[in-house]
Amino acid sequence: MSELAKRVLASVVLVPVTLASGWYGDWALAALLSIAAAISSWELFRIAREGGIEPFVMLGVPIAAIVPLVIHARYRGVFTLGVTSASIAFLIILAMCIWLRGPTQRPLAVAAVTVFGIIYTGGMLSFAYAIRYHPYTVGAAGGATLLLFPLLLTWTTDTGAYFVGRSIGRRKLIPSVSPGKSVEGALGGLALALLIAWLFERMVLIPVANIAFAPGAVLLFGAVISVAAQVGDLAESLLKREAGVKDSSRIIPGHGGVFDRLDSLLFVLPTAYWLLSVLRLVPVPG
Repeated sequence: MSELAKRVLASVVLVPVTLASGWYGDWALAALLSIAAAISSWELFRIAREGGIEPFVMLGVPIAAIVPLVIHARYRGVFTLGVTSASIAFLIILAMCIWLRGPTQRPLAVAAVTVFGIIYTGGMLSFAYAIRYHPYTVGAAGGATLLLFPLLLTWTTDTGAYFVGRSIGRRKLIPSVSPGKSVEGALGGLALALLIAWLFERMVLIPVANIAFAPGAVLLFGAVISVAAQVGDLAESLLKREAGVKDSSRIIPGHGGVFDRLDSLLFVLPTAYWLLSVLRLVPVPG
């Protein structure tokens, strides 16, 4: 099977699962985020090992997976000790560094990477759940539509940057981090994201979710999300370049690892939640 066929097949399976989980929300979305956090944190720790740091994988991966479930439980009112639990988890990691890793095994780096991996994967992915149940949303259609918006802008940015970069890309963006990315590609991704943001508000957000941005705010939202997506992509490239690896893993045929697919979203999701909380969205009569 060709590489392109593998990519298409993987997308045919993963995209409907993602969309269905976003629509249903609740435990289905929390479970999907938990699985994604577990795999991507494991892949991040693998990158760290290639770079000479041995994080606590057996502790970090389960905690990263639990974070989205805790957010779900807090939303349901079942669990309300999020900050306390996070503090206890940090102290456990620190204690393990003291007892299991001597000064020659870089205990500070081990603790830092383990905690970073938990927050960067489980913590950032949990913002998808927060967006799905944002106060602006009403019902499954509203929540799923609002969650789809930053996801669509991320994929649009990636697509626009790829095709524009391949067609007319000349000037390297940051060659020391990602030699394949160009200034023209970055601008192409941004331009396409702005167009899609404007269209999405008028064709989907208003008629389906019955909410709209203040005049001009949707373009600001699209621009910031596009930039965040590209910065997230570059951030993962920097981590992999430091460790000397090409892909975080090969778990997704034709796509590499889960961390490779989620790199942009780890920046986009918290940024989108913040923007949605700051920018003024207004209800539109249905």
